[in-house]
Amino acid sequence: MSPTSPAVTLDVRAIAPRFRHPLIFSIFDNLPPGQALLLTNDHDPRPLFYQFQAESAGQFSWDYLAEGPEVWQVRIGRPDAPGSADAASACCGNH
Repeated sequence: MSPTSPAVTLDVRAIAPRFRHPLIFSIFDNLPPGQALLLTNDHDPRPLFYQFQAESAGQFSWDYLAEGPEVWQVRIGRPDAPGSADAASACCGNH
């Protein structure tokens, strides 16, 4: 189950690309269980999803709220219980 309201809203469109992923992971790492980060981006953040899968498998949820063409929004959640997120189906099973 995904968190219902984001604890942090982050619009990375004005941030230099090289700083985006480190900033996103820093914020996510400090989220309390059951909270989410609402990310706004200017392109599909699928590469970020793959990085989350590699570094935080089973420790996040991923829900697209808007899918372009100019703005993408994704809710990236930290589940209440470790391993309770089904990130793969949340990201790619609905496309």
